[in-house]
Amino acid sequence: MHTLAVNVDHVATVRQARLITEPDPVTAAALAELAGCHGIIVHLREDRRHIQDRDVEVLRSTLKTRLNLEMAATDDMAAIACRIRPDMACLVPEKRAELTTEGGLDVAGQSAQIVRCVRCLHEAGIMVSLFIDADEDQITAARDSGAEFVEIHTGRYADAAAQPDQDREFDRIVEAIGRARSLGLRVNVGHGLNYRNTQRLVPIGAIEEFSIGHSIIARAVLVGMERAVREMLAIIKR
Repeated sequence: MHTLAVNVDHVATVRQARLITEPDPVTAAALAELAGCHGIIVHLREDRRHIQDRDVEVLRSTLKTRLNLEMAATDDMAAIACRIRPDMACLVPEKRAELTTEGGLDVAGQSAQIVRCVRCLHEAGIMVSLFIDADEDQITAARDSGAEFVEIHTGRYADAAAQPDQDREFDRIVEAIGRARSLGLRVNVGHGLNYRNTQRLVPIGAIEEFSIGHSIIARAVLVGMERAVREMLAIIKR
């Protein structure tokens, strides 16, 4: 059965707009768990634009499900992860000027650093996922890095305005998932998924987890966190 991990970064985005204490991403995570999600995701960025170190520490001690820490593949971030010990660390690309993560990690182009980071995380007992584009070379490099999982970047599929473009990106995702599974990698998907475009991916049985944040948080503003999570769960369980 597919599982759902909810990213609560943008609850912290609203909080940091005023540099106060609410809304609290930890509370949002608890509500998401009550609604039935299977894990919580937070991205501790190097510039700390939304999630803060304390958020991750409190989540680690309070979550009843799994904590997936998204992070840059740097020695400093690896040290933080090894101290906090999330259930999984997802290595992602990170640029200071971007609004959100743009594209997948270039595993093939920085293999030495990725391998070092993966090894460090494994020594701390942390599973590792690599956020990558639906690209054969990146999938092969991900296998060679020693990571257990890849998370296939679905942003181009989600952002496609015309149906032929969406069809082409969907086919690339399907092909990438098949390639990853053939190499022994486990597969999650995420980025830009919402209450409409997620449905097409649900029949792909090789997907283990859907990583979804912005659309659920945006929906929660209107209907509440628990209902927003339950509505997404209903989609991925069909």
